[in-house]
Amino acid sequence: MSSLDSLNHFNVLGEAHMVDVGEKTVTIRAALAVGEIVMAVATLECIESGRMGKGDVLGVARIAAIQATKKTWELIPLAHPLLLTGVEVELTPAYDPARIVCRSEVRCAGQTGVEMEALTAVSVGLLTIYDMCKAIDRGMLLQNIRLLRKDGGKTGLWERDQRSCPPSA
Repeated sequence: MSSLDSLNHFNVLGEAHMVDVGEKTVTIRAALAVGEIVMAVATLECIESGRMGKGDVLGVARIAAIQATKKTWELIPLAHPLLLTGVEVELTPAYDPARIVCRSEVRCAGQTGVEMEALTAVSVGLLTIYDMCKAIDRGMLLQNIRLLRKDGGKTGLWERDQRSCPPSA
């Protein structure tokens, strides 16, 4: 068995294609992703105090993250469009180091998982924070974007070993 045989995004000729999920059972699917943007203390203080010139950084980032889940299939070439049933985004300021932690949980009743939607939400939420704050802090660092949990489908529940996660999550 070649390595291509185990990757179902390739056809028998080795060409990338969108997987046909039509025969898969509809199940409740959920995924939880997390990531963070590390910044200068002064930047975080400006965000928390509402002194950023572009407006409510966390509010705009939350909306951007939610919107991104609905557009994932347009950004990731082999992702399916999904009818999402729920999206939750949390943006939590933290110190030592100064950062904002973004967590996104996405749900649907469907034939394929929502891992990419949860990861896209986190990525776009953090990118939005960068965009809104780059005028005062170009050194911000997006890091530790990862899937923490997925549930549903044939493989059921998968959870990341929390001992392997950085303490900021």
